[in-house]
Amino acid sequence: MTFNRLLSVVLFCLLLNSPIALADIYELRTYTTYEGRLPALLARFENHTVSLFEKHGIRNVAYWVPQDESLSENTLIYIIAHPTRDAAVANWDAFRSDPEWIEARTASQLDGDIVQEVVSVFMEATTWSPAL
Repeated sequence: MTFNRLLSVVLFCLLLNSPIALADIYELRTYTTYEGRLPALLARFENHTVSLFEKHGIRNVAYWVPQDESLSENTLIYIIAHPTRDAAVANWDAFRSDPEWIEARTASQLDGDIVQEVVSVFMEATTWSPAL
């Protein structure tokens, strides 16, 4: 194999492993919790949701809690990724019907509902966007 051919293969493999190459569609989600319920939501994500997302083809990109005092007590913001919008629909359907998710959600809500509102925005990276 020539050096140029080897270099092309290596660069192609690196590109395939970049976050931008692995997802054409990103989903920005913002969850607002009921008062005092953010810790329960964060625990559910840490202990169940993140791994169940991966199980169902939803790639975790990043998770944040705002620093702004007015939002820091009740808001989770995160970005996930899907290959396509159709894949996103299928991924979410599979996730929501997973018995493990249903059990985790039910157990986490024994002390009351957690999520008051969910806002979802589907996005695609611009051609000039830096790699994540």
